[in-house]
Amino acid sequence: MKILVINCGSSSLKYQLFDMDTNEVLAKGLCERIGIEGSNLQHTAAGKDKVTFTQPMPTHNEAIQLVMDTLVSPEHGVIKSVDEIGGVGHRVVHGGDKFASSVIVDDSVKDAIRSIFDLAPLHNPPNLMGIEACEKIMPGTPNVVVFDTAFHQTMPAEAYMYALPYEYYEKYGVRRYGFHGTSHKYVTQRAIAMLGGKAEGTKIITCHLGNGSSIAAVKDGKVIDTTMGLTPLAGFEMGTRCGDIDPAIVPFLMKKENLSPDEIDNVMNKKSGLLGVSGRSSDFRDAEEAADNGDERCKLALDMFRYQIAKFIGAYYVALGGCDAIVFTAGIGENNSGHRAAICEYCKCLGVEIDPELNAQRGKEIDFATKDSKIRALLIPTNEELMIAQDTKELLEK
Repeated sequence: MKILVINCGSSSLKYQLFDMDTNEVLAKGLCERIGIEGSNLQHTAAGKDKVTFTQPMPTHNEAIQLVMDTLVSPEHGVIKSVDEIGGVGHRVVHGGDKFASSVIVDDSVKDAIRSIFDLAPLHNPPNLMGIEACEKIMPGTPNVVVFDTAFHQTMPAEAYMYALPYEYYEKYGVRRYGFHGTSHKYVTQRAIAMLGGKAEGTKIITCHLGNGSSIAAVKDGKVIDTTMGLTPLAGFEMGTRCGDIDPAIVPFLMKKENLSPDEIDNVMNKKSGLLGVSGRSSDFRDAEEAADNGDERCKLALDMFRYQIAKFIGAYYVALGGCDAIVFTAGIGENNSGHRAAICEYCKCLGVEIDPELNAQRGKEIDFATKDSKIRALLIPTNEELMIAQDTKELLEK
């Protein structure tokens, strides 16, 4: 079976076509500037050089059509007909508390996604646009949605509820949902395999560290807590997001700076985090280079990032009643040995001991803890697209 995986943004569309018999990526690409002048498609077929096509894409319909035309083209394609695609898997950021697993799309699913637009206004609307574009361009081909929030729906109420008037939960769904669930699910499954293959009895802390970051506590293969909340703003310092702060800071700054709700939201989401503290960049690589050259604010921002992660690991060690493994994944988690080493140094009191030579590696599955370490330290590259493809295949085969 061949599965097309699509991730739609407001003006972009990422895709990968999988052969699920081998888990091989047959082709992948990116449509950029949809609805904007200069829109283009960057496409790479397995074993071939990347090609770029520049042509107008007023909506996601034209983008999907161009992707289909490219996938079947004699020169750049990898299939003879769109009919070879057995299903399309879509990433949808927010499923609210309506979905605890992936689902095949029907009208009720689309209505449910629409009903929680206000919980993810930047993500869910374009996610739905991608689904509806595929339905139009590929009638008869089933679509599956995989929610970033779904893997976290096993959290108990004491973990996901906020100490606010209960009516806000009943009326508006104000609770902790968690995000990056597809990534946390994938690396959890791989960690369980590395630990012996049985989910029962395992206690794992998964750290998805990138420009956006989150941590999850996973017991017996199921999430019991996670750092992100109602939105992806919660947790610890990220590239431009502040993470957890004293909530009284919000009205305080609104009054002092004469900010509207939208303006303070913009400050917390786009002007804070590493960028806000360093005053230099939202890219951790830029901050590290500056810190190495004596920039104290960049050093402070990096120290805060590592310290806050270590605090959550400590909290989740208690929540889990121990820990078998700490997993590092995503752009920073997979590629930055310095951050991994600094975080693990904090965790020495829990029994974490790492091998510096093993930790120096990047981009491949490895246990970089020493033999005597009480907790395994695992580097596991994430693969959200494969996870979406696997969920899609399983649902369609049922």
